[in-house]
This record gives sequence, structure tokens and C-alpha cells, in this order.
Amino acid sequence: MNAPASPASAPPLRVLVADDSAVARELLRAILEAEPGIVVVAAARDGEEAVRLAAKHRPDVVTMDIHMPRLNGFEATREIMHRHPTPIVVISGSSNTAEVNIGFQAMTAGAVAVLQRPHGVGHPAFEADARALVRTVRAMAEVKVVRRWQAGRSAPSPASSPRAASLPREIRGPIDIVAIGSSTGGPVALQTILSRLPAGLPFPLVIVQHMTEGFMPGFADWLARSAPFPVRIAAHQDKLLPGHAYLAPDGTHLAVARGGRIQLLDTEPERGLRPSVGVFFRSVASVYGSRSLAVLLTGMGVDGAAELKQLRELGAATVAQDRASCVVFGMPGAAIKLGGASWILPPEEIAALLARISNNDNPMTEASSCRP
Repeated sequence: MNAPASPASAPPLRVLVADDSAVARELLRAILEAEPGIVVVAAARDGEEAVRLAAKHRPDVVTMDIHMPRLNGFEATREIMHRHPTPIVVISGSSNTAEVNIGFQAMTAGAVAVLQRPHGVGHPAFEADARALVRTVRAMAEVKVVRRWQAGRSAPSPASSPRAASLPREIRGPIDIVAIGSSTGGPVALQTILSRLPAGLPFPLVIVQHMTEGFMPGFADWLARSAPFPVRIAAHQDKLLPGHAYLAPDGTHLAVARGGRIQLLDTEPERGLRPSVGVFFRSVASVYGSRSLAVLLTGMGVDGAAELKQLRELGAATVAQDRASCVVFGMPGAAIKLGGASWILPPEEIAALLARISNNDNPMTEASSCRP
């Protein structure tokens, strides 16, 4: 009997590298092409060349530098997403606030992730940086991206949400904290939510966002530009104030403690993550229980999924981001599969829910809004 034919090998993942530094281009090429199944099809020296080469080669992923001549990373991202939508990973050469701001602006133009440029060969962080780059490029190649419309051009009118007028009508008991966990794709989802909330919220928002180390100050500044209330990085023993948003800092777990204070914990990473949404949500369950509302946004993996279910079982209101609006459906998808989500909503409707709760406007019964 003949042995079954082996399946055809998958086509290689095709990457376009855009960076004005020849050294950086070669470093990125070397890291990516050291991986089986990845090929760098072209390298661009500036933003205009990146747009042209993206049209010519139609890569699976583009890595995009921020500061480049002729067109910077934001402008090139906007052009590519308008002409030939492609998953774009922004590679920042610096963690200074101004450059990080441009990186997150690129995400609003359609980029799917922001990473720090890997350190060079021989640096203690090189191996970890290289693994993060390859892991992100592979994952982002699976992301379905859509055409973005350029500023000043008319876009199709967005369909009105049929459920916007029928958001939750009843949440049992007061909400003393809104706890949000987020990862890949989360920055834009968070900006969408925070920018649509009113000032004077009657509860604090506490956020754990998985983020490249060194980017959190720039991320906090970027979010604060959109939100009508203070947004800042949490410090140990901070008192949680209504109408304020707190972000977990780099490299440390964030938890809440009795008395409404922040605790920063230097314990071991969980599932390789520190901060961990799971650690944070467990502390919310212990301290606030049914007086909390927890939200799990887009992200790879399962961080926070089991803990969202735990919170729901305690009587907390729980929300998972819907599949259609997620960059990566991993974390919210896992929570939904476990039965951890009271509601499954896109960011705009999550914001509408929180706004209605803050106005005591009878937000909805969970059964009427849940969708698979």
C-alpha cells in the first residue's frame, strides 16, 4: 500500500521591511529570515518607497519604522491602508513620548501592533526581542484588515448599531470599579472607549494593557489626549478616585486592595506576562466582587478569561469584546467559550454601556444583549 501523500508545504509568510536605517533593515531581515517559513520580499528606505513596494509585492505583513524621510510611518501606514490594506507592525526605534505617540496614531490609521526595534546581536535582550518580533509578525499575518479612508475623503456611512438604543437595562447593585484587561489591538479599542465616556464618572477605571516595555508613558499620554478625564500610570498605594483612569506600569503586576488602593506586585510573571490581567481580575473579584464591572478586550492568548468567568459567577457585570471588532479574538473568545461574558459588545457599545451606568440610566438585562 502506498503511503499517503504529504500535504503541500504552506507558502512562506512574505514580509516588507520599511526603515530608513540600513543597519536596522538588515537586522530585521536577519531575524525574520532566520525563521523557517518567513521571507523578506523587499526592504524600503522611506515611507514613499514602502507604499510603492507594498503595492508591487502585496506582502502578508509590513514592518514600519516611524521616522523616515518623504513619508513618516504614520503617513505611509495611512496610504497603504487606503490603497492596499495590509497588516502593519510599527517598529519604533525609541520609547520617547513623541515617537510613541506617532506609533499609536499609526494604529488609528490601521496598524495592528507597535513594537520596539530589537536590540542588536550580542545585547542581553536580543533573543527575547527577536522572539517577540517573529511571534508578532506571524500572529498579525492572520489578522483581517480593511480599507481605511483618507482624511478629507468621504467614507461610507457607518451602519447604525441596531442595539445602541437597547443597551442593558438593569445591573444589580452599584458599580464601584470598572476593570479592563487588554492586549494586541487594545490601544485603539481603549481609545475608542475612553474618548466616548463623559467626565465625572462615578467610578474609577483601572486598566491592564499588555505593552512593549518603555511604551507605557507614551501610551498614557496618547490616551489622555482623547479622554475627558485624567489618565495616568498607577503608582503603589494610589487611592482610586472616581472619574480617573489608571494604567498598570511596565513589568509589574497590578492589583487592587481593600480601601480602594492600588498594589504593585513584583511576583513572578503569569503565563509569561507581567502585568497579568488574570492577577488583576482575581484581586478585583476578592475586593469588589459583585460591585465591579469587568471588560476583556482584544488580545492573543487566554489571559483573564477564566477570571472573567469567576467575576461573573460572583455577580459582577462582565463584558467581552465581540469577534468582529477584535484585532485578535483570543482573550475575549476564550472568556466567551467559558461562559464568562454577560455581554458581548464592540468598543463603541462598551462605552455606551459605561456612559449609561454613569448617568444611572437603567443599563440592560444581560439576556437581551448577549450574542455569540
